[in-house]
Order: sequence, then C-alpha cells, then structure tokens
Amino acid sequence: MHIKATAILAFALLLSGTALAQQATPLRVRGTVDKLEGNMLTMTAREGDKRVIQLAPNVTISAVLKRSLADVKPGDVVGMTSVQGADGKPHAVELHIFPKDRPPSTVGQFGWDLLPNSLMTNAPVTRVESVTGGSLVKVTYKGGSADIVVGPEVPIVTYGPGDIGLLKPGAAVSIQAVKNPDGSLSTNRITAEKDGVKPVS
Repeated sequence: MHIKATAILAFALLLSGTALAQQATPLRVRGTVDKLEGNMLTMTAREGDKRVIQLAPNVTISAVLKRSLADVKPGDVVGMTSVQGADGKPHAVELHIFPKDRPPSTVGQFGWDLLPNSLMTNAPVTRVESVTGGSLVKVTYKGGSADIVVGPEVPIVTYGPGDIGLLKPGAAVSIQAVKNPDGSLSTNRITAEKDGVKPVS
C-alpha cells in the first residue's frame, strides 16, 4: 500500500509540474504595426523580429494622449520609468498619468524592461516642485517613497478610449500579451499611438 500511495503521489506531482509548465507566460511586446487581418495582428517588435498576435474578442485598445507636467497634480497616480543619473538621483525617461478608472495593477517600485537598469514607479503624487534641470515629482506608496527628477524633455502622456482603427500600419503599440504553451501570442490589451503620440512605457 505504501508503494502504491507513493507512486500515486509521484504521478500527481508530475501532472502538477506539467500543468505549471504549460501555463501561459506574460509578455510585454513593443513595436510598430505591420498589418491587421481579422483578429491577427502582425507587428515588428522593437528588437527587429516579426510577431503575430491574436486579439481576444474582448480586446481593449487604449489611445495615448499628450499631457504636460502642469497636468500632474497631487493625488494623481502616475507611472514613471527612471534611470539613475550622473548625480546619483533617479531621472525619469517617461511619465504617464493613470486615468481614474484605470489604476495600475501594481503600486510601488520595481525593475522595468524599457531600458537597461530602469525602474518603474507607480504611485500617487504628493508634491511637484521646481529643481535645477526640471521638476521633482514626489510620490509615496506602501512601504516607501520616491523623489524623481523629471526634465523638460521627458514625454508625459495619459490614456483614453481607443478603437481598432488605431492599429494601422506604422502605428506604435505597446501590448500586454501572453505566450501560450504552443508558442503562439495573444492579447486582450493594447496601448496604441494616436495623432503621433506614442506609447512611452
């Protein structure tokens, strides 16, 4: 009986491991649209390779809208990609304002893949003040805070409703995709360029 029970347990663990290995893997894809045929989007990723991504029936498409630092107010939830500057301080390379009805899935500070050694900070703004070289955006989140320098050249955007018409050849997109066990890619969320304003994160 003991041998049989052990064999059953081992088989169950094997099945569990196989199931975990076959789970879809989250994948962020940035690049430009080549074409859209039905629900299949072909694009050129920023790495230069071609990707074909299946759009879910309930895909949400958000348009990128230009904003300025004057639009950033205390209480707004922002996301900032930053890298350490020569002065040892974090300097933003982009800032996006989350719409009230679209808060970030994760609040805090964590590694990001936009640039080597970059960080993403998603948090509510507590203060914006002028400093040499730009402005200092202060944010706080559970367990921490950050003061990030935002220079005048830093792109600042927010997001609004979009539609399938934004997915035209040459348009810049940032896609939250998943890689399925068979290697195919699919998505239910796309951020797309509008009126020349491109995704920044």
